[in-house]
Amino acid sequence: MELKKLPDSQIELEIEVSAEELDHHYKHALEHAREHVQADGFRKGNAPNSIVESKIGSEHLLADAADFAVKDAYSKAIKEHGLEPIGHPEIQILKLAKGNPFLFKLKVSVLPDVKLPDYKKIAEKAERQKVSVSEDEIENTLNYVRKSRAKFTASNKPAELKDFIEIEYESPQIISSGRTKDQFALGEGGFVKGFEENIIGMNNGEEKEFKVPFPKDYIKKDLAGKDVQFKLKVLSIQNVELPELTDEFAKSLGKFDNLDAVRKNIKDGLTLEKEAESRQKTRLYILDSIAKDSKVQIPQPLVDFEKNNLFNAFKDKITHDHNVLWEKYLESVKQNDQSLKETFNKEAERKVKSFLILREIGKKENIFVADEELEKEVNQTLRRYPKEAAEKIDIQELKEYTKGVIYNEKVFLKLESFIK
Repeated sequence: MELKKLPDSQIELEIEVSAEELDHHYKHALEHAREHVQADGFRKGNAPNSIVESKIGSEHLLADAADFAVKDAYSKAIKEHGLEPIGHPEIQILKLAKGNPFLFKLKVSVLPDVKLPDYKKIAEKAERQKVSVSEDEIENTLNYVRKSRAKFTASNKPAELKDFIEIEYESPQIISSGRTKDQFALGEGGFVKGFEENIIGMNNGEEKEFKVPFPKDYIKKDLAGKDVQFKLKVLSIQNVELPELTDEFAKSLGKFDNLDAVRKNIKDGLTLEKEAESRQKTRLYILDSIAKDSKVQIPQPLVDFEKNNLFNAFKDKITHDHNVLWEKYLESVKQNDQSLKETFNKEAERKVKSFLILREIGKKENIFVADEELEKEVNQTLRRYPKEAAEKIDIQELKEYTKGVIYNEKVFLKLESFIK
């Protein structure tokens, strides 16, 4: 067995299978084929070798034997050389004849070696950011809770700020699928400036056409600085009555004795959120700092795989979350699938490099995921889904994903332990 390292994180193996081993695999192929051969005078699966060979063909059986030999030899080569292949190997048969050694080459991408800097010293320099929650943040959250418990009553008056309204509107420049509906508190809908102002004073059932000047720095360049035409109808107007901030209101929210208990609960929740956000920033700082001084050849198959994931996630967001026809979106940004996919190349490379670095640190720190903790986490995940949805989940895929999440979390915790 001869191994050669090739560019782009590929290796080439030249493997020879002895005549005796090939004969063993040939017999295996014969037994496998026998199960599918029907011969007069014999029950299915009991035909003699000579009949099986005549019906299937010795060349076909030899090809099957070669497949079995390749799989067996490839599996042994992976273990012997400690390889971590990516994707399926390319096979080139060099010599194949019954009664002779079988010679073949295979080429496959493998996970590359990673040369890390002194990641412990890099992690030592990171700072743990202290977080704090202001009174304004607590009150804003409390007001959000108030709004979620608001009472709505139909209004016969023209729409005014803070009324809860439902509208139906269209704009050929923005919406390709005709009309769309939306509902929100007037003045808090988050639309481009000028849109909601046009609704103030409209009555229930009233229709109106108007133009809104879009900002020059608008995210969609084809709309930036232009007047966009809208046709809108008010479907309903409701008055909003917010509950008073009293101890009785606090008790209605759950196991709270008074309003102060609610405020404390909000503060604790916001603190946890901010701590998680701060931890994420610290982790990204450490990882980016390590990546700057790491040397690794990034395998293209992994980049292509990650690029496809990013592209598909983006496409799903555009078509489902924003309800925009994909063809219309491509037309608006003057791209096709392939050219748009290439825009994710840099991000894909960054994600792959991060994966390789975390994996290498984990190896050096003897980090692993035990079967017990993996099973526990997978079961917890499955319990979050309804029974019918859980049955449709690919368990093996879920396990691989969960294992990666647990592994990365352990690596980051180890890196955080070096912070002084």
